Formats: sequence, structure tokens, C-alpha cells
Amino acid sequence: MKLIVGLGNPGPRYNLTRHNVGFDVLNAFADRHFFPTCRSRFDGLVTDHLVDGEKVVLLAPQTYMNASGRSVRQCADFFKVEHQNILVLLDDMNLDLGRLRMRQGGSAGGQKGLADIIRHLGVDQIPRLRIGIGRPPGRMAASDFVLQQFTDDERIEIDVCISECVAGVECWIKDGLSAAMNSLNPSKEKTGE
Repeated sequence: MKLIVGLGNPGPRYNLTRHNVGFDVLNAFADRHFFPTCRSRFDGLVTDHLVDGEKVVLLAPQTYMNASGRSVRQCADFFKVEHQNILVLLDDMNLDLGRLRMRQGGSAGGQKGLADIIRHLGVDQIPRLRIGIGRPPGRMAASDFVLQQFTDDERIEIDVCISECVAGVECWIKDGLSAAMNSLNPSKEKTGE
């Protein structure tokens, strides 16, 4: 069993913002694999379905980004999912727009939603897929930047990125973390983008 967690903030005010790109990937993955409609559970929206013969649970915490850990912990405990079988999809300001980085674990890197998940699960070895949203321009506060929607040009690029993420999640489910890391991480690093 796999648990895939998309991070974001609930409510229409935050739809399609930079901070909600984890929700966007989760929704695209659910649509591609015809997951049933989500239900409210574990302080989040949850659904499950078979993907390549594997039971996959999708969770979108509705606790707001910085308190995501409570929702993830409840869901992981209920389904008895080990931390290595959890994949967190999240935005990352430290990566250029559209750049992807899948990792086995490590620090939260300043991402407060991931930090809360690490705190609640008591382990930092949680696979995660970081999705680059770029840096704030000039002196703009990071908190303002992440709550902005992408520009039209950025939206085109991020939509391509979301498709790459969905393929990476599929690879993680079918072939494991190493294969997914090999498919996602080198793509833009090799070309120097």
C-alpha cells in the first residue's frame, strides 16, 4: 500500500496558487487513474484505488499547509502505512520554476508543511517530490509569493511539470523510489536548465 500526500491550503482562495502545486499534482494523478470522489476523513480529503495492482491512498490535508502533519499521521496510522511508503508532493521555493527533485528523506528545507509531517511522524526519512516554484522577485515576502497564482507563461510551464510529476509518481508506485529518482532528478540537471 502507498500513501500519496499532496500539500496545499484548502478553499477557493488558494486554488492554483504556487503553494498548492502539491494539490494540483494529486488531482492530476487522481484524474488520470480514475480515483473515486474524495471523502472527508483524517482532517483531509481522501480516496483510494488500485494502480498497477497496488492499493494507493491519496490524501489532501485540509488543515492548512503548516499543520499538515496531524492529517498525515491519522491517515498513515489508520491504513498502517510505513513511512517509506508515503510520498509527499510539495512546492519548493529553492528550486527554479518547473524543476523537480525527488528524495528519500532529509530535512524539511524550510517547507513548513513538510516540517510538520516530519514532526508528527517522528522520522525524516519520508520520500518527497519537491516541485520548483521559483523565488520571490525583489523584496517580496515569501509568504505573499507562495500565495500568488502562476502567471500565464508560468502556468504553461507548471502544467508540463505536473505531467512529469504524475509520470514520476507512477514510476515510484510501479518501480520504486530509486527508479523514480533516476527518471525525475537528472532530466533538467543534465541539460543545465
